[in-house]
Parts: sequence; C-alpha cells; structure tokens
Amino acid sequence: MRFDLSDEEWAHLEPLLPAARKSARADDRRIMNAIFYVLRTGMPWRDLPERYGPYTTAYNRFNRWSRRGIWKRIFDRLASKSRDSLYLIDSTIVKAHRAASGAKGGRKIKRSVSAVAAEPQKYMPLLTAKAGR
Repeated sequence: MRFDLSDEEWAHLEPLLPAARKSARADDRRIMNAIFYVLRTGMPWRDLPERYGPYTTAYNRFNRWSRRGIWKRIFDRLASKSRDSLYLIDSTIVKAHRAASGAKGGRKIKRSVSAVAAEPQKYMPLLTAKAGR
C-alpha cells in the first residue's frame, strides 16, 4: 500500500523496536504501518482500514510507546545515522488549514469607548409603526 513501510525501511526500524514481553504481540510491521497511516493521513483512529487490524491495537501501542519514550529513541537513532539529521524535520512542508493561525480578526488597536460614542451613527434607526404614518 502507499503508506506501508518498504522492506528497506522495515530493516532499519525492526532492530530499534522493544523486545516482546512475556506474551506474543500483534505483528509489529502491520501495527507500525497502521500508526504511520494514521499519522500521515490525519484520519481518526476509528477510521483505520481493516487491513491493519483493530484500531485499538495501533492506538494503544502508539500511546504506550509514547509514554515509554520509544518513539523518541527511534527518532534519535535514525537521526544519528544521517549526516543531515538537522534537516529531517521542516515545518514548511506541513499544510495548515487557513484558520490554523488562530489570529483574531478586526483592528489591532482598540478605539476607546468615548471616541466611539462621540461618532455619528452609521446606520438609520428602524422606523416604528407610528413614525411611518
């Protein structure tokens, strides 16, 4: 699939993963593919395609490894292998929604209440039924 790890990528990542604990766990490669799919597409975990297995498995593994610092350790290891490690992340390629800036609209400098009250009205008051006769 488009977002799945290639054999070469998996060969770099597999040795960096923690060893399985007492019980056998779900296929690491499939779970990593699921996590990367969600992170790359930005979709909700619940909408994960069925080919990746239950979304709860990927979600729980992502959170558990985040708390244990495993993602940071993987990133640091991969970054140390690259002589261009300082250039791995560039936020200019991240697309943001036009409303993502969070800035409030309107004037930056607020006018005082007394200055606003002294100005002439910019609208015509509604005519009441009695005034219209």
